[in-house]
Amino acid sequence: MLRPEEQLQLVERDEIDDEDDLFEAIDKLTSHGINAGDVKKLQDAGIYTCNGLMMHTKKSLTGIKGLSEAKVDKICEAAEKIVNYGYITGSGIETSAITEAFGEFRCGKTQLAHTLCVSTQLPTNMRGGNGKVAYIDTEGTFRPDRIVPIAERFGMDAGAVLDNIIYARAYTYEHQYNLLLGLAAKMSEEPFRLLVVDSVIALFRVDFTGRGELAERQQKLAQMLSRLIKIAEEFNVAVYMTNQVIADPGGGVFISDPKKPAGGHVLAHAATIRLMFRKGKGEQRVCKVFDAPNLPEAEAISFPVQLLVYFPISSTNLTTSEF
Repeated sequence: MLRPEEQLQLVERDEIDDEDDLFEAIDKLTSHGINAGDVKKLQDAGIYTCNGLMMHTKKSLTGIKGLSEAKVDKICEAAEKIVNYGYITGSGIETSAITEAFGEFRCGKTQLAHTLCVSTQLPTNMRGGNGKVAYIDTEGTFRPDRIVPIAERFGMDAGAVLDNIIYARAYTYEHQYNLLLGLAAKMSEEPFRLLVVDSVIALFRVDFTGRGELAERQQKLAQMLSRLIKIAEEFNVAVYMTNQVIADPGGGVFISDPKKPAGGHVLAHAATIRLMFRKGKGEQRVCKVFDAPNLPEAEAISFPVQLLVYFPISSTNLTTSEF
């Protein structure tokens, strides 16, 4: 049993240095000469951060009632002065990016998601993210009792860890998308560092059937992924999503494992890093870097997990753990 002083707790939001802010709140525009009423109009339109403002075109912003072209130009100019974009260095599961893990059932995708829910909450002095986690579950596989032993292994209070995970069960692809829309307001108020979607494709495969609905399914999937990318970049969170696999009859008889990730090219282009999971010998699990802009193809057995957090000024590698 760990003594209370040995248990790791989430550091309060106000103890985080200003330079390590996850995003720039839209309220900061008032200090650059923008009227508070105009800031309120942006918030009413669902824009809560300067980072998110930069993702909207001037045409869409002028569509907000009460914002003229002149006002929009002034607002965008102020936002550009506030937002300080830098570059990411290092390796691991990155914030402001999407990491996809695909593979057949019981290969470790969801177990890794549970581990990340805990390791993300480690304080910064333990190379942690010191932030909360949002978990969207489309398959009903999230288990709070699995979080408990993982938290104990890291020396954390399991109750506090569970309190810092917000969970939502999605039942249709529309419900899944609406949850993402509502998440933006939540992330603008609290320090989130990780968003888990387990899995991203399951409900699309249920709600759309046959080749006749394939084009519509891919279009809706693209909109969902676009929203995930904007959340990742606007709030500087890591997005970890799991994906299913489908049989590939065209793989040929010479391929030992003729499976490929579901979602087609739409999903493939959206993910920053793609990890392929498969079962190894006994209880071993094997992960292969399937696609990444900065990593070569490689495999690891029961691999360690790193979380890379991007800060506007600097970048920090977070905790290393094994699932």
